[in-house]
Amino acid sequence: MQADGGHVRPVAISHVAIVGALFMLQVVALAALGKPAICQCGYVALWYGNPSGPETSQQLTDWYSFTHVTHGLVFYLGLWLLVPRWSVGARLVAAIALEAGWEVLENTPLIIERYRQGGLAQGYFGDSIVNSVVDTFAAVLGFVIAWRYPVKVTVALALVIEILLGYAIRDNLTLNLVQLIAPSETLTRWQSGR
Repeated sequence: MQADGGHVRPVAISHVAIVGALFMLQVVALAALGKPAICQCGYVALWYGNPSGPETSQQLTDWYSFTHVTHGLVFYLGLWLLVPRWSVGARLVAAIALEAGWEVLENTPLIIERYRQGGLAQGYFGDSIVNSVVDTFAAVLGFVIAWRYPVKVTVALALVIEILLGYAIRDNLTLNLVQLIAPSETLTRWQSGR
Protein backbone atom coordinates (compact mmCIF):
# COMPACT_ATOMS: atom_id res chain seq x y z
CA MET A 1 0.00 0.00 0.00
CA GLN A 2 1.13 3.52 -0.64
CA ALA A 3 -0.01 6.77 0.95
CA ASP A 4 -0.44 9.44 -1.68
CA GLY A 5 -2.13 12.73 -0.97
CA GLY A 6 -3.80 11.38 2.15
CA HIS A 7 -5.27 8.38 0.35
CA VAL A 8 -3.98 4.87 0.65
CA ARG A 9 -3.95 2.89 -2.56
CA PRO A 10 -2.24 -0.28 -3.69
CA VAL A 11 1.11 0.06 -5.45
CA ALA A 12 0.44 -0.42 -9.13
CA ILE A 13 1.01 -4.00 -10.26
CA SER A 14 2.91 -2.59 -13.24
CA HIS A 15 5.40 -0.94 -10.86
CA VAL A 16 6.00 -4.24 -9.08
CA ALA A 17 6.54 -6.01 -12.40
CA ILE A 18 8.97 -3.34 -13.60
CA VAL A 19 10.92 -3.46 -10.32
CA GLY A 20 11.19 -7.25 -10.60
CA ALA A 21 12.40 -6.91 -14.18
CA LEU A 22 14.97 -4.27 -13.17
CA PHE A 23 16.42 -6.53 -10.48
CA MET A 24 16.56 -9.44 -12.94
CA LEU A 25 18.29 -7.26 -15.54
CA GLN A 26 20.81 -6.16 -12.92
CA VAL A 27 21.59 -9.77 -12.00
CA VAL A 28 21.84 -10.88 -15.64
CA ALA A 29 24.08 -7.93 -16.58
CA LEU A 30 26.40 -8.54 -13.63
CA ALA A 31 26.60 -12.24 -14.47
CA ALA A 32 27.42 -11.30 -18.08
CA LEU A 33 30.25 -9.13 -16.72
CA GLY A 34 31.59 -12.25 -14.97
CA LYS A 35 30.76 -11.16 -11.42
CA PRO A 36 30.53 -13.97 -8.87
CA ALA A 37 27.15 -14.69 -7.31
CA ILE A 38 28.68 -14.64 -3.81
CA CYS A 39 32.06 -13.88 -2.32
CA GLN A 40 34.80 -15.99 -3.86
CA CYS A 41 35.73 -16.91 -0.29
CA GLY A 42 32.84 -19.37 -0.52
CA TYR A 43 30.47 -18.07 2.15
CA VAL A 44 27.99 -15.25 2.68
CA ALA A 45 28.26 -12.92 5.67
CA LEU A 46 25.78 -10.26 6.72
CA TRP A 47 28.54 -7.69 7.45
CA TYR A 48 32.17 -7.21 6.46
CA GLY A 49 33.88 -4.38 8.29
CA ASN A 50 37.31 -4.00 6.67
CA PRO A 51 36.87 -1.19 4.11
CA SER A 52 39.91 -2.20 2.06
CA GLY A 53 39.83 -5.94 2.69
CA PRO A 54 39.29 -8.61 0.06
CA GLU A 55 35.65 -9.21 1.02
CA THR A 56 34.56 -5.56 0.69
CA SER A 57 31.78 -5.38 -1.92
CA GLN A 58 31.58 -9.18 -1.77
CA GLN A 59 29.47 -9.80 1.33
CA LEU A 60 25.87 -8.70 1.84
CA THR A 61 26.75 -5.40 3.54
CA ASP A 62 29.85 -3.37 4.34
CA TRP A 63 30.72 0.25 5.07
CA TYR A 64 29.86 1.22 1.49
CA SER A 65 26.27 0.00 1.91
CA PHE A 66 25.63 3.28 3.74
CA THR A 67 26.61 5.24 0.62
CA HIS A 68 23.84 3.45 -1.25
CA VAL A 69 21.32 4.61 1.36
CA THR A 70 22.55 8.12 0.52
CA HIS A 71 22.02 7.36 -3.19
CA GLY A 72 18.36 6.69 -2.37
CA LEU A 73 18.05 9.95 -0.41
CA VAL A 74 19.53 11.88 -3.35
CA PHE A 75 17.43 10.04 -5.94
CA TYR A 76 14.26 10.88 -4.03
CA LEU A 77 15.19 14.57 -3.91
CA GLY A 78 16.27 14.70 -7.55
CA LEU A 79 13.18 12.92 -8.85
CA TRP A 80 10.89 14.96 -6.60
CA LEU A 81 12.39 18.12 -8.14
CA LEU A 82 12.53 16.86 -11.75
CA VAL A 83 9.22 14.99 -12.02
CA PRO A 84 6.97 16.20 -9.18
CA ARG A 85 3.80 15.04 -10.96
CA TRP A 86 4.93 11.42 -11.03
CA SER A 87 3.54 9.15 -8.37
CA VAL A 88 5.85 8.00 -5.61
CA GLY A 89 5.68 4.52 -7.13
CA ALA A 90 6.84 5.79 -10.52
CA ARG A 91 9.66 7.78 -8.92
CA LEU A 92 10.70 4.70 -6.92
CA VAL A 93 10.85 2.66 -10.14
CA ALA A 94 13.03 5.39 -11.68
CA ALA A 95 15.29 5.42 -8.60
CA ILE A 96 15.71 1.64 -8.77
CA ALA A 97 16.51 1.90 -12.48
CA LEU A 98 19.16 4.54 -11.72
CA GLU A 99 20.70 2.49 -8.91
CA ALA A 100 20.64 -0.78 -10.84
CA GLY A 101 22.18 1.00 -13.81
CA TRP A 102 24.91 2.43 -11.60
CA GLU A 103 25.56 -1.00 -10.08
CA VAL A 104 26.15 -2.44 -13.55
CA LEU A 105 28.27 0.52 -14.71
CA GLU A 106 30.29 0.42 -11.48
CA ASN A 107 31.26 -3.16 -12.27
CA THR A 108 32.55 -2.54 -15.77
CA PRO A 109 36.32 -2.78 -16.31
CA LEU A 110 36.52 0.96 -17.06
CA ILE A 111 35.03 2.05 -13.72
CA ILE A 112 36.80 -0.66 -11.71
CA GLU A 113 40.13 0.52 -13.11
CA ARG A 114 39.21 4.12 -12.36
CA TYR A 115 38.42 3.20 -8.75
CA ARG A 116 41.75 1.39 -8.40
CA GLN A 117 43.59 4.64 -9.07
CA GLY A 118 42.75 6.09 -5.70
CA GLY A 119 42.37 5.69 -2.00
CA LEU A 120 41.02 2.55 -0.46
CA ALA A 121 39.95 0.90 -3.72
CA GLN A 122 43.38 -0.08 -5.02
CA GLY A 123 42.55 -3.78 -4.63
CA TYR A 124 38.95 -3.40 -5.80
CA PHE A 125 37.77 -5.90 -8.40
CA GLY A 126 34.03 -5.26 -8.37
CA ASP A 127 30.98 -6.44 -6.49
CA SER A 128 29.51 -9.86 -6.00
CA ILE A 129 25.99 -10.12 -7.36
CA VAL A 130 24.46 -10.47 -3.88
CA ASN A 131 26.32 -7.37 -2.67
CA SER A 132 25.16 -5.40 -5.70
CA VAL A 133 21.52 -6.40 -5.23
CA VAL A 134 21.65 -5.56 -1.51
CA ASP A 135 23.19 -2.18 -2.43
CA THR A 136 20.16 -1.53 -4.64
CA PHE A 137 17.88 -2.43 -1.72
CA ALA A 138 19.89 0.02 0.44
CA ALA A 139 19.09 2.74 -2.11
CA VAL A 140 15.42 1.77 -1.89
CA LEU A 141 15.67 2.18 1.89
CA GLY A 142 17.14 5.66 1.46
CA PHE A 143 14.38 6.58 -1.01
CA VAL A 144 11.66 5.40 1.39
CA ILE A 145 13.24 7.29 4.30
CA ALA A 146 13.33 10.50 2.23
CA TRP A 147 9.71 9.95 1.18
CA ARG A 148 8.40 9.28 4.68
CA TYR A 149 10.44 11.72 6.83
CA PRO A 150 10.77 15.51 6.83
CA VAL A 151 13.50 17.15 4.77
CA LYS A 152 15.44 18.10 7.92
CA VAL A 153 15.63 14.45 8.98
CA THR A 154 16.72 13.35 5.50
CA VAL A 155 19.44 16.01 5.26
CA ALA A 156 20.63 15.23 8.78
CA LEU A 157 20.81 11.51 7.95
CA ALA A 158 22.84 12.19 4.80
CA LEU A 159 25.27 14.38 6.77
CA VAL A 160 25.58 11.83 9.58
CA ILE A 161 26.35 9.07 7.06
CA GLU A 162 29.00 11.19 5.32
CA ILE A 163 30.65 12.27 8.59
CA LEU A 164 30.50 8.79 10.15
CA LEU A 165 32.05 7.15 7.09
CA GLY A 166 34.67 9.89 6.74
CA TYR A 167 35.69 9.36 10.35
CA ALA A 168 35.40 5.57 10.46
CA ILE A 169 36.96 4.58 7.12
CA ARG A 170 38.31 7.81 5.57
CA ASP A 171 35.85 7.44 2.71
CA ASN A 172 32.25 8.35 1.95
CA LEU A 173 30.08 9.14 -1.05
CA THR A 174 31.58 12.60 -1.53
CA LEU A 175 35.19 11.37 -1.35
CA ASN A 176 34.29 8.39 -3.52
CA LEU A 177 32.95 10.70 -6.23
CA VAL A 178 35.98 12.99 -6.02
CA GLN A 179 38.34 10.04 -6.38
CA LEU A 180 36.29 8.63 -9.27
CA ILE A 181 36.09 11.91 -11.21
CA ALA A 182 39.48 13.48 -10.41
CA PRO A 183 41.73 11.15 -8.38
CA SER A 184 43.98 13.01 -5.96
CA GLU A 185 47.30 11.59 -4.77
CA THR A 186 47.04 13.73 -1.62
CA LEU A 187 43.60 12.32 -0.86
CA THR A 188 44.83 8.79 -1.65
CA ARG A 189 47.67 9.16 0.86
CA TRP A 190 45.29 10.45 3.54
CA GLN A 191 42.79 7.66 2.88
CA SER A 192 45.57 5.08 3.06
CA GLY A 193 46.80 6.53 6.36
CA ARG A 194 50.18 7.52 4.91
